[in-house]
Amino acid sequence: MKSSRRSFIKKTTALGAAASLSSLPFSLLGNTQVNPIKIGIIGLDTSHAPAFTKLFNAENPKPELAGFRVVAAYPYGSRDIKSSMDRIPGYIDQVKEQGVEIVDSIEALLQKVDVVLLETNDGKPHLEQARAVFKAKKPVFIDKPVAGSFADAVKIYQEAEAAGVPMFSCSSLRYQTNVHAVRHENKIGKVLACDAFSPATLEPSHPDLFWYGIHGVEILFTAMGPGCESVTRFSTPDAEVVVGTWKDGRIGTFRGMRSGKHDYGGTAFGTEGNLFFGPFEGYEPLVVQIAEFFRTKKSPIDSRETLEIYAFMEAADESKRRGGDSVRLDTILKN
Repeated sequence: MKSSRRSFIKKTTALGAAASLSSLPFSLLGNTQVNPIKIGIIGLDTSHAPAFTKLFNAENPKPELAGFRVVAAYPYGSRDIKSSMDRIPGYIDQVKEQGVEIVDSIEALLQKVDVVLLETNDGKPHLEQARAVFKAKKPVFIDKPVAGSFADAVKIYQEAEAAGVPMFSCSSLRYQTNVHAVRHENKIGKVLACDAFSPATLEPSHPDLFWYGIHGVEILFTAMGPGCESVTRFSTPDAEVVVGTWKDGRIGTFRGMRSGKHDYGGTAFGTEGNLFFGPFEGYEPLVVQIAEFFRTKKSPIDSRETLEIYAFMEAADESKRRGGDSVRLDTILKN
């Protein structure tokens, strides 16, 4: 198992690159929806579910979102995290108002849809839920956290590749305007460093940063790119500071807050200037990326980078257990 995980992470993969677009029953002619791509949602325990539905099912959607419709949803979702469970009845009502059918099983959902948004707020059931989707050969976006543990995250990517099913996962913060521009538009030249921040509320059933710190960590990695070598974490009841050292000597930091105003952002420092990230701009930039993924069946994010993000957070937990000692990411990736 250890060798298979190690070889998987080191491989360059392009999940679903060979998949044919001709199998999808849709036409994308302006805003006209003829046999739209039918989207199914697993998990109505997060605000993302009604928000994404509203964007896809709008009467006059953005051109990038034309040709799609959320048609069905399976509500569960977490069954043991109260803050998530309590949201489900209200979110059922909200998506039903958007014309979405509520079904009583993932299997029933998969019979009605072409692609899947796995939105369950609780990462623990993601592996089991994703396996059903992989078996049905449906492209899937898995919302953060990709899983409730690093080991499960690796299994999800391994099993998606083995099944030949396109998938990707990320936080919506990856696609905020300035974050995206630093990575893809050479906005400040070569990035020399980044300080990112986000809320970092905790859920006892998940590694500390998986639950909410993922947002700021995703900002950090989008700006810096992969290649983090080691992690050191400083933790108090109200805050986290995680310092990452990259292989080329650059340093990036994540600050997670559990008191004060919840906000998202950071600063990237480059050879041609510095740029502030924030405030949060909403979900539309991510949903546009999801739509493009459903059209092309090509993930916009290398799976190795996503797994490195989760290894970074797992290493931060290990650093905390060791009282703030530095932890190398390769010790996590090789386990």
